[in-house]
Amino acid sequence: MKKIDDMTKEELVALVKEVKKRKKYGLVWEDKPEDVVEQCKKELPVLEESKDKAIQKDEGLPTNLIIEGDNYHSLSVLNYTHAGKIDVIYIDPPYNTGAKDWKYNNHYVDSNDNYRHSKWINMMHHRLTLARNLLTEDGILICAIDDNEFANLKLLLEEILPSYTHEVVVVNHHPQGSGGLNISATHEYAIVSVPKGKNLFLGDYIEEVTEEWSLLKAGAGNDYYRIGRPRMFFAILVDKKTGQIKGVGEELKKDEKYPTEDTPEGYKRVYPLDGNGGERRWRYGRETMIDLISKQEIKASLPNLSMKVIKKRSKVYKPVYSNWFDSRYNAGPHGTMFLKKLLPDTDFPFPKSIYTMIDFISYATKKRRQPIILDFFAGSGTTGHAVAILNKKDGLKRQFILCTNNENNIAENVTYKRIKAITKSVSGLEDLTGIPINLRYFKTSFVSKSKVSDDTRKELVKRSTEMICIRENTFEKVLDKTGFKIYKDAKHTTGILFNLDDLDELKKKLKEQNLPASIYVFSLTNDTFNEDFEDLELKHELCPIPESILEVYRKLFK
Repeated sequence: MKKIDDMTKEELVALVKEVKKRKKYGLVWEDKPEDVVEQCKKELPVLEESKDKAIQKDEGLPTNLIIEGDNYHSLSVLNYTHAGKIDVIYIDPPYNTGAKDWKYNNHYVDSNDNYRHSKWINMMHHRLTLARNLLTEDGILICAIDDNEFANLKLLLEEILPSYTHEVVVVNHHPQGSGGLNISATHEYAIVSVPKGKNLFLGDYIEEVTEEWSLLKAGAGNDYYRIGRPRMFFAILVDKKTGQIKGVGEELKKDEKYPTEDTPEGYKRVYPLDGNGGERRWRYGRETMIDLISKQEIKASLPNLSMKVIKKRSKVYKPVYSNWFDSRYNAGPHGTMFLKKLLPDTDFPFPKSIYTMIDFISYATKKRRQPIILDFFAGSGTTGHAVAILNKKDGLKRQFILCTNNENNIAENVTYKRIKAITKSVSGLEDLTGIPINLRYFKTSFVSKSKVSDDTRKELVKRSTEMICIRENTFEKVLDKTGFKIYKDAKHTTGILFNLDDLDELKKKLKEQNLPASIYVFSLTNDTFNEDFEDLELKHELCPIPESILEVYRKLFK
């Protein structure tokens, strides 16, 4: 950009107009172009399966995914395969400590980079914008972070997910402290983003819980005192020796004096008086109180005769508290050392405690059937491991999707090897390993945008099979012919028609499977050839390719 002194009048006017358009409140950052984002304007991301890495242990379990590649490209593909399908997103992005722990445009970002925070915000903004499209209507996003970018992340989430609450959990993951000139940090954070007004992040389930509440109504204003609610001011009669409740006193008029001495039977008259002798009132009126006493739900705690109401609730969830300080969250023994036991030849920096992840995923997937969990900063694969452990424990068929790049061979030598390792029982880790898992491994690839759009369409169709199988969750190959392919799972089939000359044979083979079918039909336009499938006597849906893919990408890569 020119210096202001060198600008013409017209250029100055244009600059002023541009500045006026900019945001005046909220999170503002320098938009530094990101190569992986710009790449998608020239090349369209697709997936290619590494078939030699497939793991199949139990046909009754869901198929989990690892996607190797830049997570911006992985999220772009998932916008086609999983839009509105993800129940929980958990991410542990780089913390931007200045210690060269992440790259922007293939260059490490360090503490001397003047645009360090803008680059981080820009990187996260691009990915979170794609990720929000994947969440179900009641989907939850959990993002781990530390003090370096906590404030920026909170503002960013409020901007990208304005209809969500963004509550904070403090995880004491490093109790020995990290050092520091003034304060030695023992904690990090997790921002839990939940749709407003919904109770979805739930603690452990309890069949029945008994609670004791003070019977004295606390609060300010006349409504909490005798003067405002005179009929709720009366004596409760208590046996001073046993604390047993014997009944209630007579109803009193608003200004009537009341007896304070013991009853003729020797029972103590207990009134709703505060510590200063102020005349407050009980939670309940006389009739309700008599009923609760008959049910033995009112008690007097000895020796001071503090009055309590006993509340029993069945089938409840414990609250999740904001400060997690149990030793099981220590990332040293339960993260770094644990991973070393599992993969002795692996040196991965700062993996999360497996128990931290188990609790986050458990709390986020209560009341959900076969939830899908996505981690697009998957790293060592702790999220996938936690999902597998929970499935083993409660039988819920959660499915995980892990996205990571392969820098320093992380995807192949850490993420994948960890998931493969836990399918066998490991000595000393029997409770956390020996878990049957089904897995498919994919890598991102690209289709170049041709100046002749039909060429792009044809090439995209040729390389769309993996994306369609992921979208339909059908990985068992039934037929693989030049003109069409068929895949299936236990409940339905997926047909992909490349050549209309093979339409009749495709219909014949689909009918033999006798399962509902999703059929993808190659068309240079948006035609699904509905009339040609009218005689197919099974439930089916038609979808044009590549138009259905291109439609998603047009919205993303404007």
